[in-house]
Amino acid sequence: MKTVIIGSGPAGYTAAIYASRSGLEPVLYEGNQPGGQLTQTTEIDNFPGYPEGTTGNELMDDLRAQAERLGTDIRMGTITAVDFSMDGSRPHVLTIDDGTTIEADTVIISTGASAKYLGLEDEKKYQGMGVSACATCDGFFYRKKTVAVVGGGDTACEEAQYLAGLCKKVYMIVRRDVLRASEAMQKKVKETENIEILWNTQVRGLYGTDGVEGAHLSTGEDLPIDGLFLAIGHHPNSDVFRPALECDAEGYIIVHHPTTETNIPGVFACGDVADPIYRQAISAAGSGCHAAMDARKYLSEK
Repeated sequence: MKTVIIGSGPAGYTAAIYASRSGLEPVLYEGNQPGGQLTQTTEIDNFPGYPEGTTGNELMDDLRAQAERLGTDIRMGTITAVDFSMDGSRPHVLTIDDGTTIEADTVIISTGASAKYLGLEDEKKYQGMGVSACATCDGFFYRKKTVAVVGGGDTACEEAQYLAGLCKKVYMIVRRDVLRASEAMQKKVKETENIEILWNTQVRGLYGTDGVEGAHLSTGEDLPIDGLFLAIGHHPNSDVFRPALECDAEGYIIVHHPTTETNIPGVFACGDVADPIYRQAISAAGSGCHAAMDARKYLSEK
């Protein structure tokens, strides 16, 4: 095979679209969550080309259909092991979860990253109905409402700051008596009038009829809120590719910017699995385009 794409979020499908149009005859393996994280999101208002907005499932269905129309071979399956050619002298070997192996001249990794959750059953119950792991994605829908952000690091502070510009009230639920964020971020949060920090507090559960209406706290109190934002980190889905690929301390695949090249010739990474900063559908899609173009260039020069 000329090109195998691993993962089916915005990055994977966009890579497939560009690879198909470039004659790379891509084969895409969807993984265990076809469509990626966006399939757990209800309304999407910030993806270009949808003036009336769309939903996560509709967006992924559209991208998938476009990739298929252009000739992408989309298959069910998850990659469970890899044998990468360190010098590009042979095809890369991938093992599928059904035990079969395939060979590919180029591999595009777009397996995404998974948000870390508290592990509460209520998080699943209210997924897309008041529970979110992305303020930039979903904050718009909570304008002039009251929300809570769980976490005490830089990400949590950034999310709280962003939401404070939209919401009537933002609570930060911090399990310790200190913030782990940088001094500069702490200062901004503490100086923002509509942000209130709840120290030594944890979320024990959520309640609401048709969506989140409040949170049960470890203090024994109930906190009325319209939405709960988790900001306790993400885990890049890169485990199967290590230790072959260079990754940072958090597990994000390191690419040679401005390209999507990894340390292995013919292996490229795009989307959230290589992006610890932005983690947006549109930036993932853009990097998927880059990966397909990088793969085409690599094959043309080989």
